[in-house]
Amino acid sequence: MPLPNSLRCGPAGWSYAHWNGSVYPKARPRGFHALDLMAELFDTVEINTSFYQPLRPEVTQVWAHKVEFNRRFLFTAKLNRRFTHDRVLDRDEVARFKEGLWPLHRSKRLGALLMQFPWSFRFTSENREWFIRLRRAFHEFPLVAEMRHDSWSVDEALGTFIDYRVGFCNIDQPAYMRAMPPTAFLTSPVAYIRMHGRNPANSLGSFSTGAARAQQHDYLYSRTELSEWEARIRRLHSNAASTFVIWNNDIGAKSIVNALQLSASLGDTRRIAPAPLISRYRAELNGLHALSAEQAYLFSAA
Repeated sequence: MPLPNSLRCGPAGWSYAHWNGSVYPKARPRGFHALDLMAELFDTVEINTSFYQPLRPEVTQVWAHKVEFNRRFLFTAKLNRRFTHDRVLDRDEVARFKEGLWPLHRSKRLGALLMQFPWSFRFTSENREWFIRLRRAFHEFPLVAEMRHDSWSVDEALGTFIDYRVGFCNIDQPAYMRAMPPTAFLTSPVAYIRMHGRNPANSLGSFSTGAARAQQHDYLYSRTELSEWEARIRRLHSNAASTFVIWNNDIGAKSIVNALQLSASLGDTRRIAPAPLISRYRAELNGLHALSAEQAYLFSAA
């Protein structure tokens, strides 16, 4: 039995080499696809590669086909940083980006498109206008926006979200200067939560890559911390048409661990996890049954 209707929990991204041997087999069977396992364990994943480059429609068409066996499965995707960070709104680039989303959108597999803005994007009249321009440019999709600066938590800013039917992305992140605190705002039919971890080295106020990024995303939420968010999630879910809880702490596959923990706590009775992951996180995944990645592939292909 899955999670309650319209509530989905899953990781941000799924193509991580450091998951081989813990989430995925070290030697992948012929024909194995990571989405086979993701759609066995969860009902959503967030596409993060779209933040760096446009998706290819032939690829997203394959992705939509891969998850067909899970009728509840929905993707979410991140808007390309050209629009949110570089502030470029070229007509051809917009069309190219949309082209990659159409296979997911038309197959009703796209749950939300996330506009992730940098910490420097504060609530000003100029930035409000850019927010509105992006909303109009991508009006075909269910939009949500992640604001990392706390100036966007004031009533006037939230009113902009409501007026333009953009979902507010509630985030969990380390405390730093003017960082957006934990919230439970619902400004559209879509409730969206992103869990970044609380590693003190994780400054979401800057764009990091490589070793710095790895340190940022290295955090395992405790059961107490999960409980704090469970209450918020239940409150949001009770009023939203759809709810997505996305985990961005991918180092050591901690996003998978925390997503499985919260899913079970929220009522997911599948209670399965990759066998190597259970061995590595025995206390956290106690009570879950071992599922090999090879088994997930066989089940979905059947």
